[in-house]
Order: sequence, then C-alpha cells, then structure tokens
Amino acid sequence: MLALNGGTSDELILRLTTAMAKGTEAELIAVHVVEVDWTLPIDADIAGNSEEAQRVLDGAEEAAEHAKVKLEPVLLQARDVGAAIVDEASERGADLLVTGLPYKKRFGGDFAIGRTVPYVLQNAPCAVWVVREPIPGEPS
Repeated sequence: MLALNGGTSDELILRLTTAMAKGTEAELIAVHVVEVDWTLPIDADIAGNSEEAQRVLDGAEEAAEHAKVKLEPVLLQARDVGAAIVDEASERGADLLVTGLPYKKRFGGDFAIGRTVPYVLQNAPCAVWVVREPIPGEPS
C-alpha cells in the first residue's frame, strides 16, 4: 500500500514500488487522504471535489500503467491522515506500507518529521518503509 501525499516524495515512492512490483503478481494500492477540518461535517464531500486529490491518483495510475503493474487508486477523507492510512492498511491486510517524508526544517533549523509518519510507524499492522526526499540541492 502506498500512502501518497501529493508532494514530491510521491514520485520517489512510485518509482521504487513500481520497479519492485514489475514482473510479479503484486498489486499496489495507492491511497490519498484528504483531511477534513474539524469545523466541517466528516461526510462533507471534500475529496470528491478536489482536483488535487484526483491529480495525485491519476499520476499514480499513469506510473503503474507505464510500468505495467496493477494499481488500485483509493481516495479517502478523514479527520486524521495517519489514522486513515493505518485503518486502510489493516482493512486490506497490507503486507507493506510505503509512505513519503519530505525533507523539511522548522524555524531554528531542526529537521521536522511531522505527525503522520510517527503515527504510522507506531500503529501500522505491517512493515513500513519511509521514503525520505533528498536534501534540497542534493542529487536524488
């Protein structure tokens, strides 16, 4: 299962996983979660109206088609991205969950890992690979 966030790490995740799956019976599941703000009802149709979400999943389908790999796109909306990813991996019995980590620094220069990756690492029911983007300016 691939957790795609719409950032530049998606390309790295897709390149890695399609290369691994090529020539096998593996099926990739590309999941993109649209976070619903607490001020809105959880069933508000945010994900369905999101051009960005559709762009993310269309890109995943293109990469898989180019690599001749099976891929199922899944669009979710939830209050918390990490919990939605873990729940989906549990429900689908995923063998491996691959997520991206952008290279970001906070004010003061400390590397920032965010909330989602630690939650996934702590709670995922399967193996987790974290694909960190290269440091800006470094070759990928």
